[in-house]
Amino acid sequence: MPDDITVGQPQFSSRRRLLRLAAGGLTLATLTTGAVGCNDGAVETEDPGSAGGGQPSGEDDKPVDDATGGDKAPKPLWTRTTSAETYGDNDEFVVAAGVVLASGSPLAALDTATGKKKWSLPGGAVPGAPLLLGKDTLYLASSQYDGTVTGYDPASGKETWRSRLGAGYRQPRPVAVDGTQVYVVAEILEDDGSSKTNVIAALDSGTGRIAWKEQRDLGTMQNGIHAAVRGRHLVYTDFKKNLTVRDTATGGQVWTRKTTKTNYGFFAVHENLVIVPQDNVLQAFDLSDGTEKWTLKSLQFDLFKEPAVLEDVLYIADSARKVRAVDPRTGKVLWQSTSLADAGLQVPRQYVKVGDTLFGATDLDAKGGIIAMDAKTGDVRWTFNDGSGDHHAWLAATDGERLFALHGTALHALPV
Repeated sequence: MPDDITVGQPQFSSRRRLLRLAAGGLTLATLTTGAVGCNDGAVETEDPGSAGGGQPSGEDDKPVDDATGGDKAPKPLWTRTTSAETYGDNDEFVVAAGVVLASGSPLAALDTATGKKKWSLPGGAVPGAPLLLGKDTLYLASSQYDGTVTGYDPASGKETWRSRLGAGYRQPRPVAVDGTQVYVVAEILEDDGSSKTNVIAALDSGTGRIAWKEQRDLGTMQNGIHAAVRGRHLVYTDFKKNLTVRDTATGGQVWTRKTTKTNYGFFAVHENLVIVPQDNVLQAFDLSDGTEKWTLKSLQFDLFKEPAVLEDVLYIADSARKVRAVDPRTGKVLWQSTSLADAGLQVPRQYVKVGDTLFGATDLDAKGGIIAMDAKTGDVRWTFNDGSGDHHAWLAATDGERLFALHGTALHALPV
């Protein structure tokens, strides 16, 4: 649920976040809810049996420069040019059911082993909206801006579920999903077609019916939302620094608070805690009542970046390029490393883990890319950079066998 932070260049973070919000806000402000219509023929498919192993061939393939910045950087298994249109959020790039998908139009699912296209949705994904996975279903906001939320089988691209919030709401976007419900946020329409408020709602992931809906407070935003579900608690932030927890069964607000800084809304959750970076302070709050459980501080001007909890360990870097592994239950530092600073590398803004290797994906291109670190020490093992100079942030995902690195429209599959 992290956004583009560049050490020493905070303007890039604000720029990309504002671009994402502008993209979402423009479409929401100019389009209203239309009629619902099924489009059973919207999926283009390719026979999976026609995709051979090894390096794909064809005009979509691009040669890859040698990986730079490390001693043992692997060569890509394959590289493809995609239709990706991302704004730098981690939930715009996912792996499921043997395919890898990057938000774009058309939305193309590529075979993880070969890079061959397995299926595509011509309408694609709404720019800036997340690709949400739950119960073997990919949930998307409708690219037709008709007020629907649709579920697809990620293996085949076939539509399996559909729901609609209602005519009084404009373009609901899914923000989180659990085993029984899909959570959406939408603008509430006024009689003149404008909107001053928004609603958060839960849709039954079986029937598509509305389980509950609650109007959010004035001053909240329907864009820039990051959300997660843990048991009975739905926790989310927005671009106005609101941190809110609701009861997933009723929609009732459990607690809310203003935060000083949340790195544009990014947080991590573990068990009954939500962990929020705020300037040089990392705070953990109890999901049930909002009480503070632990605090971790860095030096005054060493600002914490985006956190991630992987296999019961919290990983987080600061603006001094120090990476920490933290026990998310207690806030105890397990290790800290200055390897990034020593190597002159950028700070990761996203993390994935395979075995004993922690992979970090950075913002921009010059001193970043994909950084492989020892998960037990933080030592840098190698870095991968395609040398393209593309201004987009790197995004990473894994199926446990390969690491997928998206940079602009270039998608690389790396061995792990």
